[in-house]
Amino acid sequence: MSMKKKIGAVVASAALALTLSACGGGAGGSTNLQALKIGIKFDQPGMGLNSGGKYTGFDVDVATYVAGKLGTTPDKITWVQAPSAQRETLIETGQVDLVVATYSITDERKKKVSFAGPYFIAGQDLLIRADDTSITGPDSLGGKTLCSVTGSTSAQNVKKQYPDVQLREFGTYSECVAALVAKGVDALTTDNTILAGYASQAEYAGKLKVVGKTFSTENYGIGLKLGNTDLCNKVTDAIKAMISDGSWQKAVDANLGPAGFKPGDGNPPTPAACS
Repeated sequence: MSMKKKIGAVVASAALALTLSACGGGAGGSTNLQALKIGIKFDQPGMGLNSGGKYTGFDVDVATYVAGKLGTTPDKITWVQAPSAQRETLIETGQVDLVVATYSITDERKKKVSFAGPYFIAGQDLLIRADDTSITGPDSLGGKTLCSVTGSTSAQNVKKQYPDVQLREFGTYSECVAALVAKGVDALTTDNTILAGYASQAEYAGKLKVVGKTFSTENYGIGLKLGNTDLCNKVTDAIKAMISDGSWQKAVDANLGPAGFKPGDGNPPTPAACS
């Protein structure tokens, strides 16, 4: 091969590599998505769980389905841990292309990232020890120690609505569950989906229960780069397809059904238009 042809081949290969890895950072970004970095929770049974490199949960199923509609096969997905307090940063810095991690859509967050969805409507609830009869809902938390996760919507809701509660914040929900079982805290608050996932774990069988009185509405969305409307529209179309073809309900049943969980009012939701 001549030197000119060799140079041409190198340039062509480089261009192809860029095309395959491009995920579009702005409104005019590439839509030829072949590889994706997706942020999920690693410690939420039933929603997003990393168990020895095996990723399971409703959010994982949603992310995998959406990725497929974008042209990305499961083997081309890189799963990235996305703790509550780091989700915006991961998106803003390009460490992930999408975040599907029980990510509530809020006006404050929409200043930093764009959302497709909602793909699920959850509600904040309480997880307590199974033998505790003193906590029947948020109004009975006076003098109790409540646990939640730093940076989560749940923690902020409690601070605003129930100032008499003693709030302890940890980095993950797993730490909160461990503290609850050890009687270091009296209750854990977050979305009912996450609580149901923990209550259904074999190691906590008979030890924990969800109170069953929601006191908020959480619209789960898929986070992506602010202003990338083209990608947002494609993700929204994928969510609609997942709901209409029955895959959404199958994912709910498979991941949350064992805990006896039933989606609340408004499910399955109608995704909002991207802006």
